Amino acid sequence: MPKLDIQTIQLALVAIVALAFVIQAIVLLAALSVLRKLAKSISEEIEDLRSSVLPVIEKTRDLFERLAPKIESTTADLAVLTRALRDQTADVQAAADEIIARARRQASRIDQMLSSVLDAVDRAGVFMADTVAKPMRQLSAFLASAKAVVESLRNSEGAPRSESNRGSGDNDLFV
Repeated sequence: MPKLDIQTIQLALVAIVALAFVIQAIVLLAALSVLRKLAKSISEEIEDLRSSVLPVIEKTRDLFERLAPKIESTTADLAVLTRALRDQTADVQAAADEIIARARRQASRIDQMLSSVLDAVDRAGVFMADTVAKPMRQLSAFLASAKAVVESLRNSEGAPRSESNRGSGDNDLFV
């Protein structure tokens, strides 16, 4: 067996290191080749994706460019419409408040007029009752006294003696 001396060991170690470098270079070249293929594949996939997405993006951009002024116009119109509705609502509220206030004033005036008419009718009724009832009472009293006088004259004038002998209680029984 050959003797292993230091030079031989060093030569063997250098050969092993060189072989390791060669293997490492081969592995790195293989990794580089795989990475190139992977990069090429990813690049193709990105191109495919780009070619399919770009038309959608362009169409969406065109759509937004066409719709943006309309959306802005619609938003502005809605703001104007909302402001106009607010103003009209305020006007309607003011008109309703004014109508309600007028209705209350008219109701108060009608109540006062009806109260004064009813008070006048009541005073007129009391006046008429006093004006008509007082003379009627006086006339009734006068007629009652005249009747009493006529009755008393009639009873005392032509009463036969036979009737005058009767008791005074009999006159009340005669109808």
